[in-house]
Amino acid sequence: MKLIIVAGPPSAGKTAVIRQIIREFQKTEAPAFLKIDVVRAFEDEELSTEFSIPARKVYSGDLCPDHMGIMIMRDAIRWADGLGAGILIIESAGLCLRCTPYTTQSFGIAVLSAVSGSNTPLKMAPMIALADAAVVTKTDLISQAEKEVFRECIRMVTPDIDIIETNAIQGTGMRYLMQAIAKHPDIANADAITLRGTPPLGVCTICIGKKEIGWQHHFGVIRPLDEADNIYRGD
Repeated sequence: MKLIIVAGPPSAGKTAVIRQIIREFQKTEAPAFLKIDVVRAFEDEELSTEFSIPARKVYSGDLCPDHMGIMIMRDAIRWADGLGAGILIIESAGLCLRCTPYTTQSFGIAVLSAVSGSNTPLKMAPMIALADAAVVTKTDLISQAEKEVFRECIRMVTPDIDIIETNAIQGTGMRYLMQAIAKHPDIANADAITLRGTPPLGVCTICIGKKEIGWQHHFGVIRPLDEADNIYRGD
């Protein structure tokens, strides 16, 4: 079974890209789909109805959705494998631009919207840097010059990543993505799957329920504003 992990910010077109993947592989790979979100999601119902494939969702609730996705990924692989699926597609919530959900043995796809601004790739660098492919959607809505600027911003993050420019709703320009997925090897050993990158340090005290404002009331990774030096890091 192949493992495909699709990440990207909200409204970038992740589900539209997934629709194209399912259309391409539904006759040969028996896709299964898992949607990870925070509060509400409907993609599982839509894709299950449209393509008659097994689909489910899970809400992260009190945990970062990307962290929760890692927690339940082994269960998800076991679920899809038990159904005889040939490809498991996991769609992330796309809310945390610092975390990346890609794992070893997976094919990671970062979905970006061309109309979100030319600096967008720089704002979500970790999500792009560890992906296998960057799919830029809605390219029919911008000029050729804007496409080139957007592409160069992606290259600034990771020079060698494969970039696919598409109108994902119609599926134009996605032949290379389908070829890359088809060539990607199946999961060899689910027990050996690990995160590709290093997640952010620990859990802050706000994550565990402290409501007071000001670093003086917290512990762990803390720093005053004047010492933050643009990036907020612990000593």
